[in-house]
Amino acid sequence: MAPNNNRTKGSHFPLLAFLLLCLLAPLLFFRASPLHTFHDQGGNSAVTSRKVARFREWQSLQDLESLFSKEVLDVIVSNTNDVGPLSLESFRKNLSASWRVVGSKASDATNQVNEPANNVGQEKHDGKEGRFSVGHAQWTDTPAQLSRRQLIEKRKEKRAAELIREDEVIVKLENSAIEHSKSVDSAVLGKYNIWRKENENENADSTVRLMRDQIIMAKVYLSIAKMKDSLQLYQELEFQLKGSQRALGEATSDAELKPSDHENIKTMGHVLSKAKEQLYDCKLVTGKLRAMLQTADERVRGLRKQSTFLSQLAAKTIPNGIHCLSMRLTIDYFLLPLEQRKFPRSENLENPTLYHYALFSDNVLAASVVVNSTIVNAKDPSKHVFHLVTDKLNFGAMNMWFLLNPPGKATINVENVDEFKWLNSSYCPVLRQLESATMKEYYFKAGHPTTTGASNLKYRNPKYLSMLNHLRFYLPQVYPKLDKILFLDDDIVVQKDLTGLWAVNLNGNVNGAVETCGESFHRFDKYLNFSNPHIAKNFDPNACGWAYGMNMFDLKVWKKKDITGIYHKWQNLNEDRVLWKLGTLPPGLMTFYGLTHPLDKSWHVLGLGYNPSVDRSEIDNAAVVHYNGNMKPWLEIAMTKYRSYWTKYVKFSHPYLQNCRLHE
Repeated sequence: MAPNNNRTKGSHFPLLAFLLLCLLAPLLFFRASPLHTFHDQGGNSAVTSRKVARFREWQSLQDLESLFSKEVLDVIVSNTNDVGPLSLESFRKNLSASWRVVGSKASDATNQVNEPANNVGQEKHDGKEGRFSVGHAQWTDTPAQLSRRQLIEKRKEKRAAELIREDEVIVKLENSAIEHSKSVDSAVLGKYNIWRKENENENADSTVRLMRDQIIMAKVYLSIAKMKDSLQLYQELEFQLKGSQRALGEATSDAELKPSDHENIKTMGHVLSKAKEQLYDCKLVTGKLRAMLQTADERVRGLRKQSTFLSQLAAKTIPNGIHCLSMRLTIDYFLLPLEQRKFPRSENLENPTLYHYALFSDNVLAASVVVNSTIVNAKDPSKHVFHLVTDKLNFGAMNMWFLLNPPGKATINVENVDEFKWLNSSYCPVLRQLESATMKEYYFKAGHPTTTGASNLKYRNPKYLSMLNHLRFYLPQVYPKLDKILFLDDDIVVQKDLTGLWAVNLNGNVNGAVETCGESFHRFDKYLNFSNPHIAKNFDPNACGWAYGMNMFDLKVWKKKDITGIYHKWQNLNEDRVLWKLGTLPPGLMTFYGLTHPLDKSWHVLGLGYNPSVDRSEIDNAAVVHYNGNMKPWLEIAMTKYRSYWTKYVKFSHPYLQNCRLHE
């Protein structure tokens, strides 16, 4: 029984082995078969993908040839030959030194290890491409590469030229800005700025404004505290108010404040908060603010009136230096022998073929600038004749100055208006009016109820009492043998030769002048009283005004039109100053109405005595610049930005000017 059992156990092992083999064999077969198949398919797909890539490349080249010219394709091919196909790896390897990471030792070591291999690769390609030779160590360019490099060089040169031009433009703009900034006069009209107000920073000087607001509110609560007998709060407010006023002082910007002032602002804020809690009453605060506003408004009106009066006073006043000059010259003139008081070339005074100028002035220095500037800019000074008329007070000084400083080859003559015997009150209406009692009262009684307004202060200027100012309406009587004459004011500067004015055709008119009207200003309604029927019936309120200061007068037509008679007619009708106030421009506009020929504006530029924004290019291109207004160039109130046009014709090195301390 035992042997039978052993045989049974031994027969089980081969059976199990056979079953295991049957199970594993299919598994091994199916496991190995896909790998082989996949490998074969991978090889076939690689071949297929290369064919597809080549076909796509050929198709792309065909598309490029249809889009670009041959030169562009050569550049693309040469670029590909130089750097190879574009890839991220190529960018990593070809980074310039400025893009490499500092301290990257591993990267440097890798590059050093790879360099020999790269060099070997380059040597292998040398035979095929012919681009790099080991023995000669130099590049040989293909035509496409040469063309590309030439295009690059041209682009570099073009860009460099553009940058140079841009730099030149920037330099010119900077230089012009610097020159413009030099011309800005910060002393004119308070805080004068070349930039417009809308361009200013709204938050600028906010600390100064805050301190001013705190002072205003402190004054309000101070008054209320006194009213409500809050003694302690009143003392605190009073103490802090004085501190804030001392800290603020005359500061107009935050830059003028001290760092410690910020603590003062905080302290004042605490005191005002305390006052608001204890004293605030809407009705009381509103009433106090309204009263303060009314008081401030009255003060502003008073200061404006005072400012107007002082500016008019400054305009009337003769500077000490000019007064000294006139006195010294007068004394020396009357010490001269009679034979030395005559000017040469007196035969030219009545020669109508020469260029004649009329200048009526009582200011020696101003008259010298007019004559000197005209002669300096004249092409032929020998053909210019100056007719000066002054009063008896300055007659000696005017003669002495031009005897000591003759105007070169030009002719000059000085006359005294008081020696014109024909100019008397029986012939001249304005002289009769100036001698009347009502006119004297108007001028010399400032407290008169009809003349207390600030707008009437300018009419008390002494020039309106001088016949020198009205002599311009009697030119044919003063110079009966002349045909044309150029009238000049003494507050002008000549910058160009003026002989071209004699060639201007006035088209039968008497007066050649530059018009001053704009869209709505400097028209007749600004100067004349159109509520008067005499004015409304004879003149157009929108007619354009013109300027005295440089006027060409045709004296022949003047006599034919009886211009002086027309002037007398209107002057007689203005006995009570109902047609116009005072001055010579309103009667001039009426007298020469319809008889004025407009000259080109470049002949005569005005406004240098009151307007701080006259265009600098207009001034430089003008034949004559005019300092009309109160800010005359010889006064301390003159605008410094314009003064140099006048001072360059003053001989400050002259002994008389130095003795009278007249300096530039």
